[in-house]
Amino acid sequence: SVRRFDRLLIGNAELERERANLSRYFSPNMVEQLSRQDEPLKEMRSHDVAVLFVDIVGFTQLSEDRDPKEVITLLRDFHQRMEAEVFRFGGTLDKYLGDGLMATFGTPLPGEADALAALRCARSMIAALSRWNAERRASGEPEIRGSFGLHYGPAVLGDIGMNRLEFAVVGNTVNVSSRMEKLTRELGTALAMTDTAYSMACRDASRDDPALTGLAEMPPQAIRGLAQPVPVWVLRGAQ
Repeated sequence: SVRRFDRLLIGNAELERERANLSRYFSPNMVEQLSRQDEPLKEMRSHDVAVLFVDIVGFTQLSEDRDPKEVITLLRDFHQRMEAEVFRFGGTLDKYLGDGLMATFGTPLPGEADALAALRCARSMIAALSRWNAERRASGEPEIRGSFGLHYGPAVLGDIGMNRLEFAVVGNTVNVSSRMEKLTRELGTALAMTDTAYSMACRDASRDDPALTGLAEMPPQAIRGLAQPVPVWVLRGAQ
């Protein structure tokens, strides 16, 4: 009986550890689903996903005269706020990228409206950043500018690595999303998304969905990784 009790305790501890590891990347509802499956991430698969890149604009200049502990605290505060929005909209925190992050929607399993979820998440991130900046202004701290890039398309998903496995999303969709984020500087906006992502979001949104308000179409842009220049949608009045 003692041995059975010990095995039960060890088994429960392992399950809790696995759930904790999953919760670092996936939203709570996805953790619940994945925890019921045996090795749910092992199989490589390919399907359409929405990819969102987020970055702090001018981070090098912002941090160069600061104490390293202050820089880490700033990054933690920023990541905490952005991560909360990713999970709130059912996304996956793919990875932190220094002063930014990459999030995916439709991973590891596709959802019903992944592009719309990603757009809503980006808009909510911008709102969260605005609230944080109000707090920073009140305490005499400089504001934080964020940039957001979004694309929707096919990607390959699955575990990579040998000894240390990591769930990864790879493909040209990831690259294009990253370039959308960088394009925000040229276009003078906080959010840039491909026409594909915008069209998919519109497909699943109501006509008066707040996520679509304030978006404007720009002339076709040449994007490395895409054969032809494509229309890009930006958020007006947000820099």
